[in-house]
Order: sequence, then C-alpha cells, then structure tokens
Amino acid sequence: MNSADEVVSADTHRWVTDSPLRIADVPIHATFAEAFDMKMTRLIITAADQEWCDAAAAAMVGFGTSVIACGVEIAVERRLLASETPDGRPGVAILAFAVSGKELEKQIPRRAGQCVLTCPTTALYAGLDGGPTVYPNRVPLGKTLRYFGDGYQISKQLQPPQASGDNPTTENAVRYWRIPVMDGEFVCQHDCGRTEAIGGGNFILLGRSIEAVSVACRAAIAAISPMHGVITPFPGGATRSGSKVGSKYAALFASTNEAFCPALRELAQTELPAETTAVLEVVIDGMSFGEIASAISVGISAACNAVGNGGLVGVTAGNYGGKLGRHHFRLHDVLAETRS
Repeated sequence: MNSADEVVSADTHRWVTDSPLRIADVPIHATFAEAFDMKMTRLIITAADQEWCDAAAAAMVGFGTSVIACGVEIAVERRLLASETPDGRPGVAILAFAVSGKELEKQIPRRAGQCVLTCPTTALYAGLDGGPTVYPNRVPLGKTLRYFGDGYQISKQLQPPQASGDNPTTENAVRYWRIPVMDGEFVCQHDCGRTEAIGGGNFILLGRSIEAVSVACRAAIAAISPMHGVITPFPGGATRSGSKVGSKYAALFASTNEAFCPALRELAQTELPAETTAVLEVVIDGMSFGEIASAISVGISAACNAVGNGGLVGVTAGNYGGKLGRHHFRLHDVLAETRS
C-alpha cells in the first residue's frame, strides 16, 4: 500500500486546516473511498402511465439498501422517456448489485414476481443492450415467472434490430413471455444479462449541525440522481449508520463505525474534528469506475456549494486501509480529473 492509500492517524485532523483542496471553503480530505467488486444487472419497467411505473419500481427497490442484510443493493437509476423504452411506454430503469451472481439470480426473480408482475399494466425488460453473446451470464426473468401462467403462458422469439449485412440467428433471438393476468397480459423478457460492476464508492460529509449536513446531503443526491450508470441505494440516498467490518458480538459481521460517531468522541478513537456534530455518508454503486468517480465529484461539489464552510467542517471518505476492495477513489484525484 503506497502513501496515497494510508489512513490518516485518528489523533490528527490537520487536514481540516491544511488541505490544499477546498470547495466553497470546505476542506477535502486527501484520502480515498474504498470500493469492491460486485455483480449487477439493469432492468426496465414500463407501464401504461408513469404512476403505475413508479409504483412498481418503488416496490421492487424496497428493502434494497445494503447487501449486509438485503441480498441486493437496488435503486432507480432514472426515469425513461417513452422513446427510450422497448415498447414505447413510460419507463423506469433500475440497477441491482449483489456480491455474487447466484445471489442476483435469486433476488431479481423474487422481486420481479412480487412487485412488477403484480402491478397493473406493467411489463419487464432487460436493460443491458446485448444478448447471451455479449452477456453470457444471465439472470432469469420470464424464465421463472412464466409458470404463474399455469400453462396458459405463451412465448415469442423476436430478432433484435440487425446491423446491415447481419444474418438473423436463433442465438441472437430475444424471447418474451406473455403471461395472462386480470388486466390483460404481463409481458416479460425471458432473462437479462449480468456483468461486473463496483459497489461501495462513497464520500462522508462532516456537518456542523444535522440541519446543515442534511441540506448538503440532499443537494449531493439531487446532483447525482440524473447521472447514468450509478445509484445511491440508501434511504433518500444517504446513510447515518456507517459501518465497520466486524463486531464485539460474534453473530455480527458489521457494526457501527465508532470513529465517525460524534457521541463517542470521548470514548473511542475518532476521525472527527471537534466542530463536527453530525455525519452523513453517501454510498454509490456503479457500472464502472469512471461513472462512480464522476458521481463522487458531482456530489461533493454540490454538497459543498450548498452550505459552504458554515455548514460543513469537511468532506472525507470511508476506507479499510485497502484491505476490503481493490477500487480506490482518491478524492483529490477524482475531483481534479472530473473538474478539469
């Protein structure tokens, strides 16, 4: 581990006064966010109107904040225009991340069956462009859900749009299932691709008050929300329960990170400058390193500009000394590269 990856000693917070990088006079810690490899897929839900579409999406991404207990980290990427969806109806794109392909393959059909199939007028499609030749690892959708049709379901194979000179093949064909339901039929793609991704990109806002850090955090989330290829899966995009690996209790493999808890400043080693009274963390999962880096930069800039030094003591990031994940987002480098 090189010097750029070293964790700052818990008994010094000189970076708050000495940091060469500031945004709206808010010091940015010369540290890094540590992220790790995940498996992910992208789904598209459509419906007759945006209200039904949003309802299905909200149900599907519920209880999807952290792989610690939720199985997947899942959230709405963005709304889609009718011109962006497979069937020309209002849509929502969802990104889902898991620590293994097996877990993703278990969680997605369950959520699709209970939350999308059940919602009036919806349809469900793969959101990653490319069939088995591009994404050989597949997550079942209609492949599993078709059995709800109790023998009345029917399937149809369609050829994707062919480039000039391409020859249609069975391998390229896309299978859809039509499952009879009480409002007509539920159309669902047979399966969707899964691919490699990154989870756990983050930045931590050190606030002078809960009010100020909430304003800063919401500004960060609002700035990140329109971006493609990333999600912030925690409630409202933020978490107050930053965790560390391990616990004094054998049954837990994650527990509160006391170094960032203001109430424990006098009882445990702390990473918090004295002026800090409330801390919120934004966790970002993304399809690529570059997309997460851009989201970190946009989020930090928005947070700092929203409240300035009067609201934020500083901005830092969570890491485990390079022991958890191989993806390191060095805040100064990320901000320099994406703002240049």
